Amino acid sequence: MGSRYRKCCRIAQVSWFSSWRRARFSNPWSHHDHGLLDILRWKSGWRRTEAPVFGADDSPAQRRELSWAEISEWPLDGVRVFWLGHASFLIVGHGKRLLIDPIFSDYCSPWPFHLPSLKRKVSVPWSFADWPAIDAILLTHTHYDHCDLPTLRKFPASTPIIVAEGHGRWLRKQGFADVTEVPWWEKVALGEWSITATPAQHFTARSLFDRNRGHWCGWCLEAAGQRLWHAGDSGYAPIFREMGEKLGPMDLSMIPIGAYSPRWVMKGMHMNPEEAVRVFQETRSKRAIAMHWGTFRLTDEPMGEPPLRLAQEMAKQGIASERFQAGAIGQAWTV
Repeated sequence: MGSRYRKCCRIAQVSWFSSWRRARFSNPWSHHDHGLLDILRWKSGWRRTEAPVFGADDSPAQRRELSWAEISEWPLDGVRVFWLGHASFLIVGHGKRLLIDPIFSDYCSPWPFHLPSLKRKVSVPWSFADWPAIDAILLTHTHYDHCDLPTLRKFPASTPIIVAEGHGRWLRKQGFADVTEVPWWEKVALGEWSITATPAQHFTARSLFDRNRGHWCGWCLEAAGQRLWHAGDSGYAPIFREMGEKLGPMDLSMIPIGAYSPRWVMKGMHMNPEEAVRVFQETRSKRAIAMHWGTFRLTDEPMGEPPLRLAQEMAKQGIASERFQAGAIGQAWTV
């Protein structure tokens, strides 16, 4: 797609950019942050973690096998949205196939050796070797569980990549030829689709030395009056109410519910299920798919806890359970 689709937005003019030695991005509101020392305290056991809310159910998400026909055939009408595990989705409709944050590897690890905690607990929901042509890959940020280079390299290097601002140079160095960076609230066109980068509360890093050199975002995708929203990685922030007012209602949202414990580390970066329901309400989402749970064990909560807490909060808020579902990996939703 190239730079011709990108609207100009000079970094020095926007409030989420801060300069320290080299360009660094930030969250433009007060929030709980964590650093390397917090991670070391957590992983060393120096500071106690929280007890599970629903006991010790450590079951990962269920898996449903996908067929080649399901992902290669065009829907007769509307859009089909497939959850591929973690934050990975395939969107098929309006003449395009779009992948968001694909990770098909067995590990989401920055190291040549692999930690058991970063191993995939549910295999990818297909057995075929080759995919149909993908029209674009959307990346919310470049953390290893959202931007997996071995997965990206399964597709032609010419496949368009649409990514949050600040990651283009690095991706081009990895050999990807067609990269478009999109600042918050800006949009790009892809056929009938209009794709807007939406704010999120998070951070980025691929190493100890590049924290926040690139931005983080969600994606709002609109075509033929239908709106889909992928929240990306995010803690709860008041920006979601503004997003709902500006871009909502959302016909189908993809909202994270996992990787939230311990809260003293994760609160600013990952919302918990109760906060996810609040985001569902504030973005005026008609329906939602729960993501970022049940695939990798990234944090301390049992893998089976997030959907239980989600169901409890939905009932507490008087929202029908089918409106916000924690489904199976490989499951499809139609909009």
